[in-house]
Amino acid sequence: MITATTTPVSASSGSPVEARRAWADVELIVLDMAGTTVGDDGAVEQAFALAAERSGIGAGADFETSLQYVRDTMGQSKIDVFRHLANGDEEAAERGNAAFEGAYAEIVAREGVSEIDGAADVIRELRDAGASVAFTTGFAPATRNAVLDALGWQDLVEVALSPVDAGRGRPHPDLPLTALLRSGAPSVAAMVVVGDTRSDVEAGKRAGAGLVVGVLTGAHDRAALTDAGADAVIASIRDLPALLGLRGE
Repeated sequence: MITATTTPVSASSGSPVEARRAWADVELIVLDMAGTTVGDDGAVEQAFALAAERSGIGAGADFETSLQYVRDTMGQSKIDVFRHLANGDEEAAERGNAAFEGAYAEIVAREGVSEIDGAADVIRELRDAGASVAFTTGFAPATRNAVLDALGWQDLVEVALSPVDAGRGRPHPDLPLTALLRSGAPSVAAMVVVGDTRSDVEAGKRAGAGLVVGVLTGAHDRAALTDAGADAVIASIRDLPALLGLRGE
């Protein structure tokens, strides 16, 4: 069990950041994958461009508008994104999503995938301190597992969840709440949710997490994360242990 504090942490701007409300003991840390613990390096956008070309969803004159929507909705379930782009045509959405998942898998196989600097060590530190740790993602299980396999992370956390495992994707609260149920943590107040997108933050807030933390290594900036309701915004996951009081400043 980790006893959390409101220890200040320096974010990328150099200004101190601290959680805006005190809370009790932490038993579960719910971490996003791409952009938070896993480097993206534009892979999502590359995969979308290939998917648009191959499926026709979001292609042509609408491509730039569609690409901006993909950026704005980073963190959300990819099938939900394609449902929007396909104007509710479920068959077309599934075709686009399948093309995206295939393209992303190709990129991972060709270019590999990297962790956000220090992510694995932080996760081990959190677990050694007594917390359960879960991954959540907007990717389908096959893509999620391909990323975890590429990093050798299949046994790094207790559970890794995709939207299909929980019911609905972000910004709905289903993913963090399912992680809570799987972990056996006693209450939402004992849960910390960490992510790099508005959707991550909104899901954590809707789930009633004791602390919702934004990180600046992914898709959305400090203003977006703060506007979405983040209790704290830190430069990267490397700053999370200090925020939780496991380390000094």
